[in-house]
Amino acid sequence: MDFSGLARPAVELLDGVLDRTLIVGYTKIGSGLRRRWWAADAGPRALVGKRVLITGATAGIGLAMAQSFAGLGATVHLLGRNTGKVDRASAMIRDSVADAHVVTEVCDVSDLDVVREWTADFANRVPALNGLVHNAGLMPKDRMVTREGHEVQLATHVLGPHLITERLLPLLRAAGGASVVFVSSGGMYGAPLVVDDLESRRGYNGVRTYARTKKMQVVLADSWARRLAGTEIRVESMHPGWVDTPGVAEYLPRFRTVTKPLLRDVADGADTAVWLVATRPDSTPGHFWHDRRQRPTTFGWQRHENPVKVRRFLEQVSRLTGTSEAWSGLRA
Repeated sequence: MDFSGLARPAVELLDGVLDRTLIVGYTKIGSGLRRRWWAADAGPRALVGKRVLITGATAGIGLAMAQSFAGLGATVHLLGRNTGKVDRASAMIRDSVADAHVVTEVCDVSDLDVVREWTADFANRVPALNGLVHNAGLMPKDRMVTREGHEVQLATHVLGPHLITERLLPLLRAAGGASVVFVSSGGMYGAPLVVDDLESRRGYNGVRTYARTKKMQVVLADSWARRLAGTEIRVESMHPGWVDTPGVAEYLPRFRTVTKPLLRDVADGADTAVWLVATRPDSTPGHFWHDRRQRPTTFGWQRHENPVKVRRFLEQVSRLTGTSEAWSGLRA
């Protein structure tokens, strides 16, 4: 079906309908339709001479991102917590992308002390960083805590990414134009911003905690974007839609069984994050994207997060990561 003759208002209406229709908008049907009108691709070698770091880069969407970034000419830093998996991912990229420039990085983003050690080493080796994609994720059924006592989803999705961003900020500034992308989830729409139980101590449920921490990522990305407004660093969050990944197979096997014929492939899921880094589009408060278009961060009558809750959330994240001064000048 050809949509090229549709007027812009009609395209926007159709796109909005897809956005609110999960089975259509979040599956490969949605991206298949939207790619007929979405924003143009980056140039074929848009990232030559630039560096991009991806966490959770050994499989699924993260590996697909790495392959796409390498194909655009970037030096790609693959970060994972398992040396063997990182090395295998690197070999796969080198086999699939001619003349790929790949650097392996080993760090458990949920361990804040390890993050501090690794970022210090990374900053000594790398002069500037053009792209930082926070993709590492997990969804354990039972509540787990890190060595430092933090609930593991909070540590992996929120605390570690915040600390990495904070500590690599000088490298992002040095790039003269950089992008930070948090890979969230459409599941965040069904979760409130919880500020009185960040560590999920009360009635832990893996899927619910996943959605809550993905909501936190969206709020954190927007806060970072406001903090860095007026600089050459863009901060966004995005959701990839429903994608057939090893994580979905492990954590949501029934969901995968039912929806598998409609699930996007990993390249499709990776697309918007790659496009955000490669093209650095303008965005407005919210800074949340799906299928190369900015999306609302809430549906329903409440259009914005409560600023008091946002402030409490940021204060707790800062305290837990030892970056308490970071938000002192940020208006809620």
